Amino acid sequence: MKLLFLIALSLLGSVVFAANEPLSVIKGTVYSSDNQPVANATVHVKNTNRTTITDKNGAFSFRKLDEGSYTIVVSFVGAEPVEQTVEVGHNETADINIIVNLSLKDLEEVIIKGTRNKYKNEEVSSSLRLQTPILELPQNIQVISSQIMADQQVFDIVDGITRNISGATRQGHWDNQYANIRMRGSKIPAFRNGMNIEASWGPTAEDAAMIERIEFVKGPAGFMLANGEPGGFYNVVTKKPTGYTKGSATFSAGSFSTYRGALDFDGKLSSDGRLLYRLNLAAQQKDFHTKYNYSNRYMVAPVLSYLIDDATTLTLEYTYQGSKYLSNGNYSFSPKQFADPGIGNDFFYGDPTFEPGRIRDHSVYAYLDHQINSRWKAHAQIAYFNFNMEANSTWLNYMRANGDMPRYWSISGEQGENRFGQFSFSGEERTGGIRHRILMGADFGNKKFWGDFRTILDSIPAAPLNVYNPVYGLPGAIFPVLDRSQDIRVLAGGSNYVSVVSYASAYAQDELAFFDDQLRLSLGLRFTSAETVGKTKAAQINSNVFSPRVGLSYSITKDMAAYALYDQSFVPVAGTNWQGEAFEPIRGNDIEAGLKKDWFNGHWTSSISAYIITRKNALVADPDPDHVVGGQTFQAQLGETKTKGIEVDITGEVLPGLNLNANYALTDSKISEDSRAENIGNVTPNTAKHTANGWLNYRVQKGAFEGFGLMGGVSALIDRHISTTKEPNFPNYFRADGGLSYQKGRYSISMLVNNLLNHQRLLTAGSISNPSNALKAKGAVTYYSYIVEPRRNMRIGITYRF
Repeated sequence: MKLLFLIALSLLGSVVFAANEPLSVIKGTVYSSDNQPVANATVHVKNTNRTTITDKNGAFSFRKLDEGSYTIVVSFVGAEPVEQTVEVGHNETADINIIVNLSLKDLEEVIIKGTRNKYKNEEVSSSLRLQTPILELPQNIQVISSQIMADQQVFDIVDGITRNISGATRQGHWDNQYANIRMRGSKIPAFRNGMNIEASWGPTAEDAAMIERIEFVKGPAGFMLANGEPGGFYNVVTKKPTGYTKGSATFSAGSFSTYRGALDFDGKLSSDGRLLYRLNLAAQQKDFHTKYNYSNRYMVAPVLSYLIDDATTLTLEYTYQGSKYLSNGNYSFSPKQFADPGIGNDFFYGDPTFEPGRIRDHSVYAYLDHQINSRWKAHAQIAYFNFNMEANSTWLNYMRANGDMPRYWSISGEQGENRFGQFSFSGEERTGGIRHRILMGADFGNKKFWGDFRTILDSIPAAPLNVYNPVYGLPGAIFPVLDRSQDIRVLAGGSNYVSVVSYASAYAQDELAFFDDQLRLSLGLRFTSAETVGKTKAAQINSNVFSPRVGLSYSITKDMAAYALYDQSFVPVAGTNWQGEAFEPIRGNDIEAGLKKDWFNGHWTSSISAYIITRKNALVADPDPDHVVGGQTFQAQLGETKTKGIEVDITGEVLPGLNLNANYALTDSKISEDSRAENIGNVTPNTAKHTANGWLNYRVQKGAFEGFGLMGGVSALIDRHISTTKEPNFPNYFRADGGLSYQKGRYSISMLVNNLLNHQRLLTAGSISNPSNALKAKGAVTYYSYIVEPRRNMRIGITYRF
């Protein structure tokens, strides 16, 4: 409560003393030589640290200036800057227009050429609500740009994204459906445009064509979350209208019958520039390296933005993602070990007889932005998500020592509905020599999920599939027709796969800056009221939680800052254990410190951070083989885990034409408290102690070979644990990729070879299953489940920008 009092006091002081502060302002608009407003231009007040970016109408402003003469500099990557001097009086506003010496078409060419290898980002997206540059934030935030995704020929969120972030790993599971990303000792939730859309079995992995950038926020960041994991979260920022009339077409082809096309249209629908649009389309056919398996996807994402007046903008966004696939996952099974050399890289545990599954995923957003005055702005957004899956699945009942695996066959139906609302106010004020950046608002959410996973055939009436000698082609007549005539809400009613989570929260944060903004103190507090609803009173949890946050950042030099942070987290957990008891909320504390530095005038940046996270009530798979009811498995909660780590990230243009993204993380995550004493001191499941990644892209800048490029990268995961053991029990991982590219004007072409060394057994996920006593009597043995990445494969992509 003392922290809340301090925040309230600082807000009150802002209002009381703001009237006595000088309010000199320089604002203006940047135009091209053909009199078109120029968006995304960099505008800088010369000989100061004041920099901003023009909005989609070419507008910019600088507040809180002393009277005097200033030189305003407008610049673009790859173009000559333009300067203009302006005089501003005491508490006056100077309004200027700056004309650059290029037409809008010429500027688009400059932007395409100048940003084609832009890996470094200096600001977070507006969806994170922060007004402070990344360098000065008291937190480790890493950004994956759309450019690095294009260079790596990424197709969706599960397609190698984690290699670009220190300590982030992907536990490949349902690759046709959703991403399962871990960081700092726990699975991290998925955000989209600043909203926590994490669901029981989702969200659907976003197609790369709809992604502008992905922001990995390390640590709880309670001021941004109504509820979230202490390890952090990733935020997918979707593409919005830019104000430029432009577009691109990309066509790709590759190994395993992969064919893909993506279109991006960006422009104006009205001559006055008030109505803007963005339309992204993508479709792909993609087989897997496993026999018969495939996943065909398509995506439509239109966005409309309307400038109601000079201070208010309304944006509407809709996304539809659909897919048709044969089987979730690319699992292998072995009675002997992980990465069993006797099992081929192309092993498929399903059958081509199975009816394809289908996913339909709809999401709708509405955003309203309003500039209240020169210092304050308001933002509101609401969203609705509707997810539906109709599929079937199989899994082994047990495994025999010779590799036989009798399988059962189930229906797989899912329905999810999420509703969200956010409101926030942010602004700057001054009290004497202290600058305040104030953020306050509220979040609301309601998440509902229904799952129908009834076993239809306890045992498929055919010879068991043998992992060492698989024979496919089951007779279709042995499978009954699946009845989906009833609503899934009815079909799921008697199962354990029904959950409802609702939350409401309010928060406030004040970033106080001292000594000419050199020292910054962030004080934040969030209150969250959450409810998880179950089938019985024992399965229902109500929580009211205060989450404080204190951060400190100090600029050692203009391009180097040190920070320290204390933050708390709170996560309501839906579902029950095998006894029908509700899970307790996950609680976490994070203490960390770090150092950030920009190098060579900001061309590249580096960061190093160290942290300690305490996490209570972590969820793991129930290890007791007798806790399986009708083929349904359950989860259990650990007492407490403690994770310590060090993370290093480097990204940007280290030399002209040479862009680098490299990272390393040491993650030491162990169980510190548990009702089972033998677990204490064991490593947290699904943890890699060492992760290291590097990606280089070099492009010739001039001469006869201008536009030619070389690229390549490596990824390594060392000392891996997939269950609670003291010693590593999962194979290490090392992969190398490389390729060539060429860019000329509006055309680009690239070829990338993944898994250059053709490792046949690169594993992304795994588990060990012990048979119950009843199954042992049938000859069942302990078996290993794991997912193997593809052998050597290639992708070629061609892009035309117009």
